[in-house]
Amino acid sequence: MWLLGLIFRTLFIVVLVVMTVRVATPQMETVWSSYETPADLLRIVLGALVCLWLAFHVFQVPKDPGVFRTWLYLGPVLIPLALLCAIVIW
Repeated sequence: MWLLGLIFRTLFIVVLVVMTVRVATPQMETVWSSYETPADLLRIVLGALVCLWLAFHVFQVPKDPGVFRTWLYLGPVLIPLALLCAIVIW
């Protein structure tokens, strides 16, 4: 139960990171030319901060065993939904 809950949690967070990277990329320009438009620069900075925050949570294992039971129940529902959202966003 612990391992499967950890796998579901990690997969969900990784899909969130992938979606955040996709949304935070500049729309019409390259990364290097985004300094000319403040909105794209802000989007890149906020996306990088969210990705760092999510990456921190991937490596921080919860100490409460109930968390893994919750991920065991919600993982099979949330992971396909997150993958579907990632495919639609891409």
